[in-house]
Amino acid sequence: MTEYQAMGRALELALRGTGKVSPNPRVGCVILRDGEIIAEGWHDHFGGMHAEVHALTSARSSLDGATLVVTLEPCAHHGKQPPCTDAIIATKRRPDGTLDPERGIRRVVIGMRDPNPAAGGGLEKLQQAGIEVTVGVREQECWWLNRFFVKHVTTGKPYVIGKAAISLDGCIATRDGASVWISGEESRRRSHALRAEVDAVLVGRGTVQRDDPHLGPRLVRGKMPRRIVLDTHLRLAPTHRVFSDSHRMRTVVCTSPQAAVTSTAELLKRRGVMVLPVPLDEKGRLSLAAVFDVLGKELLVSSVLVEGGQEVLSGCVADGLLDELHLFVAPMLLGAGIGAFGRLAVESLSAAPLWHYHAISRAGDDLHIVLFPQRSSA
Repeated sequence: MTEYQAMGRALELALRGTGKVSPNPRVGCVILRDGEIIAEGWHDHFGGMHAEVHALTSARSSLDGATLVVTLEPCAHHGKQPPCTDAIIATKRRPDGTLDPERGIRRVVIGMRDPNPAAGGGLEKLQQAGIEVTVGVREQECWWLNRFFVKHVTTGKPYVIGKAAISLDGCIATRDGASVWISGEESRRRSHALRAEVDAVLVGRGTVQRDDPHLGPRLVRGKMPRRIVLDTHLRLAPTHRVFSDSHRMRTVVCTSPQAAVTSTAELLKRRGVMVLPVPLDEKGRLSLAAVFDVLGKELLVSSVLVEGGQEVLSGCVADGLLDELHLFVAPMLLGAGIGAFGRLAVESLSAAPLWHYHAISRAGDDLHIVLFPQRSSA
């Protein structure tokens, strides 16, 4: 097995931490000796053993001369776990504590550097111990795996994904608001898989009022994300599912500072719902930028899936807040329906938000389109 192939296996292993390790990164590790895998490891849950240590402790044969392949630079700091670099270097120590170049891990292959300032320096520490290090093997795939972590650890803000199920002409509902079901079963399953991957799912008051959604990954196995509801004046009835079901303690209501001290807010708090005051923008609505800032810095939410409705999705696009957009396009036309981004006020083609196509695939009878925003260079 080549190091490139081994990194592919490490990426597969890292996925086992999906939904369990945040706000930490997903990390996978394999150890090669004479081209054969002798150990595997992954970061399984937040606070748990790191991937490198998991692999080192599960080795089936001698580590002498072996190559450790890991998706992310081994950490060199003390957190909930001791430094992974120390564990790797320890494989080279003689009983008297001195380093033996013939013992233990000879080479470390890293997918990408750790962007966390507190965790960096692992590469240099390994090199100082006489271990050969290579960086950048399948780097783009390793970045994609941990794009949520990278943004959160470098900015304090969550990675924001927009998602909409739309008709061919861009509508999320008919003129009278009917939207069940525009997309097919496979599109809904993929949407639920996204829910299982992120820390939180966000919707506006109108979506809760109209659909009374569950917002959990019912069609796939996975954890219940935090359910973020935007309700500026706290007008939603406390009988809605997100406030009254068994997962209500996973619900966060973002509201104005004034509404956060009302009797309705107190009732929701007694039920276990978190009420989070957020500053208003110049139009008297919740500032979306402030919402994401508070979620990332106060609640350590590293990823958010924005599921609507029209006003929230339009606001996120208008303010340049989306890092990624998933559109599930159904083969139907709704004509004078409710447009997914109908609240955007684009006055000229030159002012229109532009996107890069990242991936297009079939999802049953639908198309699943993944896009990245084109960031201005100005």
